[in-house]
Amino acid sequence: MQDPRPKATVASFLRIYVRWGSMNRRNIKSHFQFKFMILLLAFTASAFGHWVQAADDGSVPTATPGHIPVCAAAIAIDGLVDEKAWDGAWSMDLEYEVRPAENIPAPVRTQVLMMHSRTHLYVAFRAYDPEPGAIRAHLSDRDRAWNDDWVGVVLDTFNDERRNYLLVANPFGVQMDKIEAWPNGGSVWDGIWQSAGRITEWGWSAEMKIPFSTLRFQRTDGPQTWGFDAIRAYPRNVHRQMGAFVRDRNNNCYLCQAVKIEGFDGVSPGKNLEIVPTLTAAGYEERSDFPDGDFDVKEDDVEFGITARWGLTPNLTLAGTINPDFSQVEADAKQLDVNETFAIFFPEKRPFFMEGADFFETNMRAVYTRMIRDPSWGLKLTGKEGANTIGAYVVEDDTTNIIFPGSQSSDMTSLNMSNTSTVLRYERDIDNRFTIGALLTDREGGDYLNRVAGVDGDFRLSDKDRISAQALWSSTQYPDEVAEEFGQPEGDFDDLAVDLFYSHSTRTISFWGLYRDIGDDFRADLGFIPQVGYRLGEVGFDYTWIGEPGDWYSEMVLIAMVNSREDQDGNLLRNEAAVRFTYEGPLQSHAFIRPSRARERFGGQEFDLDQIFLHICLKPNRHSHAWLNVIIGDRIDYENVQAGERLNIDAGFWYKLGRHLKIEPHFTLEEMDVDAGRLYEARIGQLEASWQFNSRAFVRAIFQHVNYDFATDLYSDGRDPKYEHLFTQLLFSYKVNPQTVFFLGYSDNSIGDQDIHLTRVNRTVFAKIGYAWVF
Repeated sequence: MQDPRPKATVASFLRIYVRWGSMNRRNIKSHFQFKFMILLLAFTASAFGHWVQAADDGSVPTATPGHIPVCAAAIAIDGLVDEKAWDGAWSMDLEYEVRPAENIPAPVRTQVLMMHSRTHLYVAFRAYDPEPGAIRAHLSDRDRAWNDDWVGVVLDTFNDERRNYLLVANPFGVQMDKIEAWPNGGSVWDGIWQSAGRITEWGWSAEMKIPFSTLRFQRTDGPQTWGFDAIRAYPRNVHRQMGAFVRDRNNNCYLCQAVKIEGFDGVSPGKNLEIVPTLTAAGYEERSDFPDGDFDVKEDDVEFGITARWGLTPNLTLAGTINPDFSQVEADAKQLDVNETFAIFFPEKRPFFMEGADFFETNMRAVYTRMIRDPSWGLKLTGKEGANTIGAYVVEDDTTNIIFPGSQSSDMTSLNMSNTSTVLRYERDIDNRFTIGALLTDREGGDYLNRVAGVDGDFRLSDKDRISAQALWSSTQYPDEVAEEFGQPEGDFDDLAVDLFYSHSTRTISFWGLYRDIGDDFRADLGFIPQVGYRLGEVGFDYTWIGEPGDWYSEMVLIAMVNSREDQDGNLLRNEAAVRFTYEGPLQSHAFIRPSRARERFGGQEFDLDQIFLHICLKPNRHSHAWLNVIIGDRIDYENVQAGERLNIDAGFWYKLGRHLKIEPHFTLEEMDVDAGRLYEARIGQLEASWQFNSRAFVRAIFQHVNYDFATDLYSDGRDPKYEHLFTQLLFSYKVNPQTVFFLGYSDNSIGDQDIHLTRVNRTVFAKIGYAWVF
């Protein structure tokens, strides 16, 4: 029988929290005291949770760990799984379908096998299929085969039930990998490992060879225990996943339920040294006099860079880079920036910053590495020692990008001055339920300074209840001329930010509460917090229906939420109430409808806003995927501070012709009308086409076209009635692994307006060679 005390603890906490939240802020003696009390409540609740866990009698049975043997002979990674050595491997079948169905017998058989040498982990899969002709498999670039059949292995190498590696391969051996940090984090991870796959008359098979130098794991000479899961994706009319163990959806800890494997006596990462020299050449030309001038060479150089990664221990890694090539081969997806008041977020894609990025994740996005624009050198240390997790990096950046946040809008600038950016992160695990952490960021250059320091924690009070909390303090000083130009405080100024989140999750019913308070003068210049000066409260719940095989739905979810956001003087910013109904079903279909009603204050006026958001997508066969998003309803014209009506349509699809060719058109349209007529019409079209020669090489073309039309007589800022931009890129890529690469490409930009047709304004030819030496 479940101990009732966790429920009593959570209920008590909620009563205290709600009662406190209902108090008038003016009755609280100080801004700091209010935030301290909110944080104190979180730690008090965590102490109750710790007491509850200590009182547990530990009667839940645990499975006997599987022992991973040492392989008896060399293994050729060809995807066949036919060497005699595999007969001595540890193996198990994936007996359960875990999604969308709940722990029913798997529809097809899958066998996973594991063994290891002193320097490598070997994993193999036999994925049986009654219809091999229905297997979904395409040649693609790394990390882009998630819509195919695939198999993957989950490795919790520290057995801390918080983070794991996920290594995946499709039937052609195309690799996908990431680091998952639970409950909601994780990062892209480009490890160096081998894989191969083969389609057979009985299904398909795959082999993986994973160097221990690629993984971080416990520092011990004796046997180790790891958390383990194996997953098979089986996408047909419904996208099904099979797993190695029964997953309890009433338990908010996935890795706590994982299979345990043991062994690995004496495994070694070797010298654990990786050196990657790079040679980058670029030629950049720009018209000296637009639109009729000739192209002048603005940049024409060849640069040498080097990045090194050294495993100081099996669980601690030091990385350094000098003159790195941080150019992005992947073009950012173009986003609408019309009638937006806050800075737009773009994901990080640079390998130096992506590795170990999960170490720096917190409730508030206090670390956002794309604020580092043009680094000349960098050092990074990440790892885990026992219950302690550390992450740190120092980067010299030759350009200083700054976002100036506000309660209703943000601004930004780029300063032509260097800065030194430093981030320090520490976390401490307390048994398998609690984590406390600290964060420090520092950015300095000339007369400019920004520092952020704070503490945070994640407290799993029970299998269903979780609290996370964070408190941050910032101190900032801008150069006088920057402060004057952008209306920022002069001299040194500081402020606080607090975030508190509670969730209760079961297999069918979940609810949550959120409180966030960010002061007017809080700044996190190495993060992405474009809005400050507000207090936010939100509560919500959802109910889930889980279908049975053969039902007309796989899963349905009903979500309802309300929130309220006000500035630090208690004035309304935005209140919203919304309901969302989500459906998943045949043809791998996914759809939702989200009606909402909001009241928003902007520019001294208040507006009532009704809106409907509709989404639908489906994958009717192995070759295609289509999606449509429609938003229709009220919208504020932020430039002229008036009410309007908006229609936003975002649609696209991709189609794979055979194993090699993929085309992906994508179109976005937004129209806005006000009482005086059509205010603007914005259109963005993108076409991407690629030919994948094999799992290592491809050629790709991208065309992005932007067209904005404005009714200038309805604006007071003197903008042009038309803006047009065309970006094109042609790229050849060859990757032996994520670090041993060759890129050759061309890109250009053209612009136009009401007077000038699209005219090329610049063009670039670039090449890069990188080679990874692993010792």
